[in-house]
Amino acid sequence: MGHPVERYLLRAKDLMDGHYAESLDIGAMAAAAGYSRAHFSREFRRVFAASPRQYLITRRLERAAALLRNTDRSVAAVCHAVGLTSVGSFTAAFGRTYGMSPTSYRAQFPPAAAQAVVPVCIVRFYTTPVRVKESEISAGVGQVSTNREVSEKNSL
Repeated sequence: MGHPVERYLLRAKDLMDGHYAESLDIGAMAAAAGYSRAHFSREFRRVFAASPRQYLITRRLERAAALLRNTDRSVAAVCHAVGLTSVGSFTAAFGRTYGMSPTSYRAQFPPAAAQAVVPVCIVRFYTTPVRVKESEISAGVGQVSTNREVSEKNSL
């Protein structure tokens, strides 16, 4: 009793998703799926409606777009961070996919330095509700509030 073909292809797809920044060739992808290179390419295209190369480039461009939105790295640094080696080819592929250059794409979003990173402990402090005892609820005394509200009441 064998597994469906798609299950083996998912191994190669997972390899591309997890290691998009590395130098992946068709041989490594085919090996992950347990197929010959030619058979792997045919089956991958049949199942996912894109060649393995197209799929990998798409993943890399998606990750590059995220880096352009969320970091202040240079276009060249983003290009290399996603596993591409030619900035010119990266810019052309990005333009075909997103309809604009990486620099124009980045300009649509606020600078990464403007995005404040709030520590998790602060987020929890201001959003975690304070537990109310069951006896207070039944007596009509208990009221759900956040740690911040309790802290502000106590400081008054």
